[in-house]
Amino acid sequence: MSNDKRDYYEVLGVSKDATEAEIKSAFRKKAKEFHPDLNKDNPAAAEKFKEAQEAYEVLSDESKRKMYDQYGHAGVSGSAGSGFSGFGGAGFSASDFDFGDIFDNIFGGGFGFGSGSSTKSRATRGSDLLMRIDLTFEEAIYGCEKDIKLDVIEECDDCDGKGGHGETTCERCHGSGTITSEQHTILGSFVSKTTCPICEGRGKVYERKCSTCHGKGKIKKNKTITVNIPAGIDTGDRLRLSGKGNPGTNGGSNGDLYLEFRVAEHKYFKRDNDDIYIEVPITITEAILGCKKDIPTLYGNVKLTIPAGSDSEDKHRIKGKGIDNKSKRTKGNMYIILKVVTPKRITKEQKKLLEALHKTDLEDSTIDEFNKFTKKNDK
Repeated sequence: MSNDKRDYYEVLGVSKDATEAEIKSAFRKKAKEFHPDLNKDNPAAAEKFKEAQEAYEVLSDESKRKMYDQYGHAGVSGSAGSGFSGFGGAGFSASDFDFGDIFDNIFGGGFGFGSGSSTKSRATRGSDLLMRIDLTFEEAIYGCEKDIKLDVIEECDDCDGKGGHGETTCERCHGSGTITSEQHTILGSFVSKTTCPICEGRGKVYERKCSTCHGKGKIKKNKTITVNIPAGIDTGDRLRLSGKGNPGTNGGSNGDLYLEFRVAEHKYFKRDNDDIYIEVPITITEAILGCKKDIPTLYGNVKLTIPAGSDSEDKHRIKGKGIDNKSKRTKGNMYIILKVVTPKRITKEQKKLLEALHKTDLEDSTIDEFNKFTKKNDK
């Protein structure tokens, strides 16, 4: 036994109290890092790979690990070291460690170890879809139901999704769905597995191809589904419909359908998140004298008292009269912005009244200060 051997824990980069899962994970990383097929220009990789494999053989076995912890390399010299010969070495077999996930990641699938498990095509989830839906302002505010037409992929009813009739086991792959070939190297025996071209990985063939789905097992159908749109939806919001996306493959689940909304603007109501703004026009006399005004809200009219001496852009809040957002469980407020409207046409009588009003002293401190500044600026 060579005295130059490194400590097995050091080889895998784990502590001496590492768990079985940590040791397995560490070996997986080392196997990916130093696999000879990925390091053909690095002759040292094969040795590091073999070193990591040897360390894992000992540390993954409870009895061997106890002997190693107590006596070091000498305690396991009968089961490792000189008696260890690549993947086929004494005391170590493919069943001790699942190399399939390592080599699938390295080679992109279709690569196995020893007599490893079948590598039939894996179930893959279908992709998601995005559909844009236009809503009126009212539909978004109050919620609604929408009928949506979809092209969905479903199992063929005529063949129960099998793609054919008269099912028999594939003679080429004997029902495994894969074609296996073995390759011997200095590191052990590798098994290359590819999808059977006859049954396309299903392991079954059929006497007659289904004429409805043309052997695919799935058909496209146009369906109309009713979707409940919750109150408070805004432009850019999305709603997920589970399983309404593209179909999966090899038994994989369908993807999801996302509905993205675009809400039309309202002539008077303006939205800011869950708050509603509305500009309310008032006359000059209403602004000067004050008044009571009916204000339209999302839930009917309310009476608002406008104080005397109001100006344009004055803001009033009506609490809780904004959007009742069901998904967020919040309720916004409503804000009234006053707009003092100057009349474009007036009668002779109105003109006389305004001229008489103009002769009275209605100037306030703001106007006085501005007039003083104007006179000073004229000098």
